[in-house]
Amino acid sequence: MAIFRLKSGDISAFKLLISLTILYGLMSVLVYSVLHMKFITPLAINAPLNQFSEARALQHLRVLAQDIGGRQEGRPGLKQAADYIKEQLNLLKNRANSNLRIEVEENMVNGTFNMMFLGHSISLAYRAHTNVLMRISSVNTTAFDASVLVNGHFDSALNSPGAADCGSCVASMLELARLIVDSDWISPRPIIFLFNGAEELFMLGSHGFITTHKWCDTIGAFINMEASGNGGPDVVCQSGPGSWASRVYAQSAVYPMALSSAQDVFRIIPGDTDYRIFAQDYGNIPGLDVIFLLGGYFYHTSLDTLERLLPGSIQARGDNLYSVVRAFASSSMLRNSSERQYFESAAQGTDDGERAIFFDYMTWFMVYYSKSVAAVFHTLPVFVFLVAPIILHLANFELRSCLKTYFDFFKGMLQHFIAIIMAIMVPMVFAVLRLLFSTHAMNWFANPYLAFMMFVPCSVVGLLLPRYVWRCFYLSEEISAQKMSRETQTNEAGFYGAFGFYALSTMVYTLAGLSGGSLTFFTSMSMLLAWISTQFLSYREHSLRSVVVYMLPLLPCLTYSVYFGGFITQFLIEKMGMIGSVPPPYGYYVPDILVAAMIGVVIGWCVGPLLPVIGDWLGRSSIMQALLQLSVLALALSSGFFPYSVDAPKRVVMQHTILTADSMQVLDSSYVFSVVDSNSLSFLFKYAQEASEHPQIGSEYSFQTMRDRWLALFPVSNLLSRSLKFPVRHEEILEKYKSFPYLSTVEREEISDTGIRKVHLELNLGSLKEVWVTVLNVTGPLSGWSFADKTLPAPETIDGGPPSYICRLSGASFEKWAFWLEANSSEPLRVEVAALDQHLLESAKDMKHRFPEWIDIVAYTSFMSSYTI
Repeated sequence: MAIFRLKSGDISAFKLLISLTILYGLMSVLVYSVLHMKFITPLAINAPLNQFSEARALQHLRVLAQDIGGRQEGRPGLKQAADYIKEQLNLLKNRANSNLRIEVEENMVNGTFNMMFLGHSISLAYRAHTNVLMRISSVNTTAFDASVLVNGHFDSALNSPGAADCGSCVASMLELARLIVDSDWISPRPIIFLFNGAEELFMLGSHGFITTHKWCDTIGAFINMEASGNGGPDVVCQSGPGSWASRVYAQSAVYPMALSSAQDVFRIIPGDTDYRIFAQDYGNIPGLDVIFLLGGYFYHTSLDTLERLLPGSIQARGDNLYSVVRAFASSSMLRNSSERQYFESAAQGTDDGERAIFFDYMTWFMVYYSKSVAAVFHTLPVFVFLVAPIILHLANFELRSCLKTYFDFFKGMLQHFIAIIMAIMVPMVFAVLRLLFSTHAMNWFANPYLAFMMFVPCSVVGLLLPRYVWRCFYLSEEISAQKMSRETQTNEAGFYGAFGFYALSTMVYTLAGLSGGSLTFFTSMSMLLAWISTQFLSYREHSLRSVVVYMLPLLPCLTYSVYFGGFITQFLIEKMGMIGSVPPPYGYYVPDILVAAMIGVVIGWCVGPLLPVIGDWLGRSSIMQALLQLSVLALALSSGFFPYSVDAPKRVVMQHTILTADSMQVLDSSYVFSVVDSNSLSFLFKYAQEASEHPQIGSEYSFQTMRDRWLALFPVSNLLSRSLKFPVRHEEILEKYKSFPYLSTVEREEISDTGIRKVHLELNLGSLKEVWVTVLNVTGPLSGWSFADKTLPAPETIDGGPPSYICRLSGASFEKWAFWLEANSSEPLRVEVAALDQHLLESAKDMKHRFPEWIDIVAYTSFMSSYTI
């Protein structure tokens, strides 16, 4: 071990390394307690009625997620949930005081429109989806007064009880509505609660409300509640249009949890929320998108249960909601649709029209400033970097020495940039090397601490490596008549190089119109303060005392870096279980490389500001050897860990595919399996012995790429690569279903002069029991159809086939779907139909139950048929 071959100065270096390890460990403990809401005490069920109570909210959630069955479209549980919500709202209405006017209604929405989702253009047509609404206002308000909308969806994803996503949202809204009714506060503006019943089907409930409801034009601000995990910080991930909504949140939130830079990356995350409908696609309404982000292991799985919610999360969410809703309702900026249009056209609005820069500090307080202020603030570090050489030579100014200092500073910046790159690259190399000798990827998935054990030491090695090499070279000498020592030059150039790197990053972010510059701005200004304190308070260069003096002003910045870095790394690790299965051989490496790179970025951000003062101490061969040996040991030990557990399951999609020719004929029946992470189907059946011993699965598996078989999930099907298919007998199907989905031609219109023909069709979904969605894939010379205001979406291709047009149909499956297609030539149109039925035959249920508990299976039946028209 390197520790037994110590040279002069190595003991002090190891003491510093151990001290830094303890310091970052303590910061990590603090961050863990904040992220897991340990500082929140949930209020009990007997809490005062003028306070939000998590326990009272959980009463509603217990009914929604436990007592009621699945809340998916097509299942009876969705209607039961709507009835329960309406019942609770009517109870509030009946006991409200005379100063309040409360309206409760159930609204059935229908519509059709085009949208981009997951980067794919599709049409959506829906009917008979249920929204439940409540409007609370004072008796003095009018029907046209600007109102505040609070939105959450009560439907859940396939196979999921939806406790967090988004039963927790509905429960919070019910408790918030009760609080408004029972408190002494009379809102000066109406408050509208929208419990929408079709978000998981691509935001259909919110679209139906904002395009058809009588209250839609009164909405002046909204709060959209979502969950992609089981709790933790309820982060404002999106805000806009304009900065008004985020400013109100910053001023009023009890536990501020917001990050404007999240909006920079939200567009590349595979998912979307109702925020998009209200603020971007249709409403252009100022609002907030507030989301539970941690606990992504359970998102859209059967494990999204009441017991797995993080205590305190709903309490913090409720306290914030009540405070922010009150602030919205009291704001002079709250305007209905016509008022907003008037002020925008008259240029009389006080909002700057741009999103602001904001972030919370450990949920303790909020930092908020406008982009116009950011344009000034974020250029200050670059200005300091450029004038520093001049200031340093004011006493004896020489152009030549000043230019040499600039040159040294830019060399220091290059050195720091290379250090950050190496901090990212070295753990990526270690990740690849481990996988070359391992039987599976993602061994850190169920135990995230393993990722930090494996990649943090080698990332620190990468960070120190340029500093170690740089010590072999001299910087410019004799930069002034006073001949500064080489050590002083090195320290100075190292600091200003690192400072310049963060300063330049801040300016680049700002010029690109992004919000992430606030993070590097905080870092650069904290470094400047630390350096100034070192110059004034430290009496001896290159001493441990100098390191301590430098670090003290940096502690708030470093703590926030650990907070943000730990949060984003944990979020990424959890999401690696559902990013999709990239085909081998490269897909096997993707998650490990991504996590290693992210930890490298975090180390560069958390430790990088210290590099100017610790680089010479730790950039020693003994330290680097020790860190590398720790990395190798951690890699070896971690390889013995299994990637999954009951609390961190592997996600599998199981589809019982039934190909039909008409309403009663089965052409083929099979089970098709696919996974949504890098550990392949071979891995799945290797460790799921009972499932692999199914009589109909042979010893040789046939893995294929057949996305056309996953049409019912489009466009989510693009996250799937290889699939396993094996046949299933037909008899049970014919016994359980009287008829299958069938497309029939009602009328043909021939328009010979223009060469256009129109075909009127009817789609009958037969005796399917629990239809969630039906997907149409039309290929051929399609020139128009009756969906989406007769507007075709952009064409898609499935597995390299001809251009296709995709439409998803949902709702009221007992009625026929009537529509027409228009072709601009005599060539035939091909229509493929895939109906997703959530009902499973007994044999399919038996197959699903053969898998161990560490596997979460989304299972359904897909009826597929094809027609030439």
